[in-house]
Amino acid sequence: MLRGKGWGISFFDEMTGQVSPGQAGEVRSPYRDYSDWFDREDAARIQRKAQQAEAFFRTTGITFNVYGQDEADERLIPFDVVPRIISASEWRRLSRGIEQRVRALNAFLHDIYHRQEILRAGRVPTELISRNEAFLPMMMGMDPPGGVYTHISGIDIVRTDANEFYVLEDNARTPSGVSYMLENRETMLQMFPELFAKISVREVSDYPLNLLKSLSACAPPACNGTPTVAVLTPGIHNSAYFEHSFIADQMGAELVEGHDLRVVGGRVAMRTTQGYTPIDVLYRRVDDDFLDPLNFRPDSMLGVPGIWDVYRAGGITIANAPGTGIADDKALYSYMPDIIEFYTGEKALLPNVPTWRCSEPEHLKEVLDRLPELVVKEVHGSGGYGMLVGPAASKKEIAAFRAKLEANPRGYIAQPTLSLSTVPIFTKAGLAPRHVDLRPFVLMSPQGITITPGGLTRVAMAKGSLVVNSSQGGGTKDTWVLED
Repeated sequence: MLRGKGWGISFFDEMTGQVSPGQAGEVRSPYRDYSDWFDREDAARIQRKAQQAEAFFRTTGITFNVYGQDEADERLIPFDVVPRIISASEWRRLSRGIEQRVRALNAFLHDIYHRQEILRAGRVPTELISRNEAFLPMMMGMDPPGGVYTHISGIDIVRTDANEFYVLEDNARTPSGVSYMLENRETMLQMFPELFAKISVREVSDYPLNLLKSLSACAPPACNGTPTVAVLTPGIHNSAYFEHSFIADQMGAELVEGHDLRVVGGRVAMRTTQGYTPIDVLYRRVDDDFLDPLNFRPDSMLGVPGIWDVYRAGGITIANAPGTGIADDKALYSYMPDIIEFYTGEKALLPNVPTWRCSEPEHLKEVLDRLPELVVKEVHGSGGYGMLVGPAASKKEIAAFRAKLEANPRGYIAQPTLSLSTVPIFTKAGLAPRHVDLRPFVLMSPQGITITPGGLTRVAMAKGSLVVNSSQGGGTKDTWVLED
């Protein structure tokens, strides 16, 4: 149900099942127990709990930084106390599609850094790889420990109807948001414990342990004994620093910066009170270019001189593997159905959103003709930056973006404006529908794939808005996957 011209006019509401504003709908089965509870509750109590939740997030320091802002650069992500609820059968369907996609992504990354069979077969254009700034030629012929490139993935999913789900984009470089998934659940457990006694919801609290197990299973050949895992952060000024420290703490791993590490005896070691201790697995939240000033950007102060040579020699595992960022490319995204079929022999279980590649002249012409009704994104963009939402843009913004497209068509893709599903948020006037997406988090190791039930629901807090990114004013809510 892709409604190219629908801007909040027609949508599917996940709680009521209604498909347009004002249309009556019955509460759908996943929400019935919650709806019964909500109808009996005092609105003033829920409002107080919402305020307590906000205070909890503020005192805990669950914030993020906004780049390019002179004032209020550290912000609180709005949290909504009404959960987004997914049935067990819906989750099974989503899980199968997510696992299929992540397996195909990992196989694709192995292929393009080895024999490049998919390029030889003509299923993906060679120039899409060779001209891609995220492609890392130094990874050619490299076999990461365990054959895993995509240790941690976030697959963004949108819904347009009761049985229609689409993958909006893939995040395989350094996907963020898992700390909010965990803290959202912890907050709901504190605010409304009676709900969890009434409704059987699958747990998410085992994610840190699963992450530690998954990373440990990818230890390099040089590991001797129990793997030592650490999280590499760019530092306190990074927008996701809270998450970096949170994940390290939850795993029981060390949080390190580049200046805490050095190469000692062919291993990457971290500074401790007893001297330097070798690290086996480094969960890095630093981009490829900044990993090693001796092999990449010489001006980098965030990485470790010589870590690349240790990595090539099998002395450390870097998660996610260097060069994985090419899987985030939005132009490559449009080829994912072919990529899935090429490596799995199956049709994609979760379809892509139809996509125009502006690098192709006929696609560019159609995009320019329909610019006011489309969503246009930078192929390497993230966080909602560098994006045009045509139906919500002014004539001046559209004209400016038209010039960008004509100057650099290769840098953009375009998609129809989806009628994203809505879920209710709590407002002073009661429940009100808002558009959402979903980012499930996926762990991969030689032992298999683990998908945390639910993930992070991001919600466009402004009425009518389709932009859910926290950097653009979006909020989050707890995601419940029901037990059978």
